[in-house]
Amino acid sequence: MKSSHASLVKSPLSLAAGALVVAVLAFAQEPQPTEATAAPSSRASVTLFTNVRIFDGVSSELSPPSHVLVRGNKIERISADPIPTDRRADTTIIDGSGRTLMPGLIDAHVHTMMESIQLMKGLTADSGYVNLVAARAAEKQLMRGFTTVRDLGGASFSLKQAIDEGLHLGPRIYPSGATISQTGGHGDFRLPNDVPRDSGAPLTYLEKSGMTIVADGAEEVLKRSREQLMKGATQLKLMAGGGVSSNYDPLDVAQYTTAEFSAAVSAADNWGTYVTVHAYTPKAIRAAVEAGV
Repeated sequence: MKSSHASLVKSPLSLAAGALVVAVLAFAQEPQPTEATAAPSSRASVTLFTNVRIFDGVSSELSPPSHVLVRGNKIERISADPIPTDRRADTTIIDGSGRTLMPGLIDAHVHTMMESIQLMKGLTADSGYVNLVAARAAEKQLMRGFTTVRDLGGASFSLKQAIDEGLHLGPRIYPSGATISQTGGHGDFRLPNDVPRDSGAPLTYLEKSGMTIVADGAEEVLKRSREQLMKGATQLKLMAGGGVSSNYDPLDVAQYTTAEFSAAVSAADNWGTYVTVHAYTPKAIRAAVEAGV
C-alpha cells in the first residue's frame, strides 16, 4: 500500500554517514532495563566513536575530527581529544575514519504495515505474513538512518513490541493503531456488496486485524478511538478526506462531521494526546481544525 507522506531524506550528507550511522543504530535499539533490573551505570555498555566529524542539526558546518563516548543510551562526552575508555568485553570502539556522525532521522508519517506490500496482498494476506514483510521493511528503514517513526495507521503494535524488546531491529515506533474511517471513506476497503452492514454485524478481516476500522456517528467514533488508545496508540488517525488507494472516495471529498471529529479529539485529549487526519483539500483541513484537530 502506498502512503502519501514525504519522501525519505537522501541528502549527500546522510549518505556520507554510511556505515557509521548504522553502527549508531545498533546500540540505540537495545532494550532498556526496567527500574527493578537496571544495572549500575558502571556496567552499562560503552560505545566509543573515534575520528568522526559531527553534524548536530544546528550548525551548518561539520565539526573538526572528534570523539564521542556513549554509555548505555546516553552521549556522555564529546571531545576533540582522544577519550580514554576501558576496553572491556562490553565496550565497542568504532573508528569513523573521518566520516560523518549525525543524529538519527525521524519520519513523522509512515505506514509501517502497509507501505512495503502490494495493495491486494495487504488486503488479503494472513497477518503473520504482513508482519514479516513489515519487520523487514522496518529494519531497512533503520539502516537508512531513521531511528524514530510516527506510524499513522495500521496494526503496528506487535512490531513495535518486538523492536522495543530487542527481538528485531527497527526504529522506535509511535503507533496510531487502526485508521478510523467513515463508511465509504479513505479507510473503507469493503466490497460494494458488503453494505449495508447491519448494526452489530461482525467486523471485516482488516478491522479485526487492526489495520482500519469503519465508524459512523460521534458515539461510534468515540468508541473506536478509545479502543486504539487502550491498545497503546500514542496518537489517533482519522480519515478526513479522499485518497488515491481507496475505491469509493474521490480525492477532493471531505469526510466526517464536526461532531465526529470532536468525539475523537475528546478521547485523545482525555488520554493526554492528539488526533491526526488524512486530508488534502482546504475544506477537509478546515473541518478537522475547527473540531480541535
